[in-house]
Amino acid sequence: MTDQATSIIAGTDSEQPDVAAATAAAAEAFAAYRATSPEQRSAFLEAVAAEIEADKDAIIVEAVRESGLPEARITGEVGRTTGQLRMFAGVVARGDHLGVRIDPALPDRTPLPRPDIRQRMVPLGPVAVFGASNFPLAFSTAGGDTASALAAGCPVVVKGHPAHPVTGTLVARAITRAVERSGLPAGTFSFVLGGIETGQELVADPRITAVGFTGSRSGGLALVRAAAEREVPIPVYAEMSSINPVVVLPGALAAHDTAAFAQAYVGSLTLGSGQFCTNPGLLFLPAGEEGDAFLRAAGEAVTGATGQTMLTPGIAEAYRTGTAALRDASGVRVVAEGSAAGDLAPAPQVVETSVLEHPVTDEVFGASGVVVRYDDVADLLPRLEGLEGQLTATVHATDADTDAAAALLPVLETKAGRVLFNGWPTGVEVGHAMVHGGPFPATSDSRTTSVGSLAIERFQRPVAYQDVPAALLPEAVSDANPWGLRRRVDGELEQ
Repeated sequence: MTDQATSIIAGTDSEQPDVAAATAAAAEAFAAYRATSPEQRSAFLEAVAAEIEADKDAIIVEAVRESGLPEARITGEVGRTTGQLRMFAGVVARGDHLGVRIDPALPDRTPLPRPDIRQRMVPLGPVAVFGASNFPLAFSTAGGDTASALAAGCPVVVKGHPAHPVTGTLVARAITRAVERSGLPAGTFSFVLGGIETGQELVADPRITAVGFTGSRSGGLALVRAAAEREVPIPVYAEMSSINPVVVLPGALAAHDTAAFAQAYVGSLTLGSGQFCTNPGLLFLPAGEEGDAFLRAAGEAVTGATGQTMLTPGIAEAYRTGTAALRDASGVRVVAEGSAAGDLAPAPQVVETSVLEHPVTDEVFGASGVVVRYDDVADLLPRLEGLEGQLTATVHATDADTDAAAALLPVLETKAGRVLFNGWPTGVEVGHAMVHGGPFPATSDSRTTSVGSLAIERFQRPVAYQDVPAALLPEAVSDANPWGLRRRVDGELEQ
């Protein structure tokens, strides 16, 4: 460990980090950190945002160097990271995270009186967060999982992603300064670097009470298994795999300028080399001449596109393997292929098929799109019903498509965590109502989100206090709570 008050424990594959020291420090910090007031915790989250901003120039330089992502993208990601920290600071300051509900005593109720019952949410304990390869800031060291866990009152141990270790370390140092500046205990935040073994050790550690993960399906499921095999199983909130179906309805196809509409699709598909978990990997397009024209225009746009540098050599190789499997699949026609720009920047591609089956429905992480033609909504519905769970589902429609869209919406609600109209799924707004989750295998728990203020509930559990003397009640559920919380009383909200 370093001499800093809060643990930053670095390691490599050849020099195993001291995971046990990090988790022990987190467990030791838990009692004091969970006892912080909403004002203290909110101020801490604000301090984390400010310390990251103080170091943003150095962070941006290293993130660009390590990820290959453009400076403008990384600069925007810094803003997103600090913005979600401040959003959770606001949630905590208002006491929204406490989830207070009160059923006051009814001593005269017959045949049985009702006791006084008061409920609030409490933090689970130390949380392990795994950094993501494709978002070195917003889904990594100080990303949404870390921000929501800290907001919930949970100490955090982050396993930095090996694709951007220096970036992760710089952000970890900023968080450490915020911990010290806020007078919080050592172990409120720790950072470790290491390989697969480090991650497995972290999840298996009995002091860890929950896990936040963004990455591959194989990686997420490995953590789920490890957590389930513990003597005391814990939840793993893993965001894993999605091909994000997009449905273009006939009215929308007719209403758009074909070239511009196709270019918008390809722009979303190739954005960031396609390395977004919301990349539109599957597009349903009407059969007929207008659909043919769209596909020709999309093909021209793809042909003119050049591959962008991918995050790691392994990701680039997996993309080449996945796109080759698509091209070789039965019933698949290659619509267009762009140009490669070296081994780390393979060519984007779009293929067309009428057969919706493996490997067409497998996620290919990168700028690869599958177009499926359909005749009418009756033809489309069973295809959508057969899809796995997704992060997003998109519909392009006009007023002329209202009946068709109404038939699609109930199906899409069962398949995705976010249903959007007349847009493209890349880009996830950080706000209170956002859901970045979905049914398996999009995530390991379809009831949750990793973006938006609801994310805090992943790292909490409810406790009910029945007939507890007023002098012993926690402030949040007292009759004179200091935050003016909105409370649910007998089914009604009161201020």
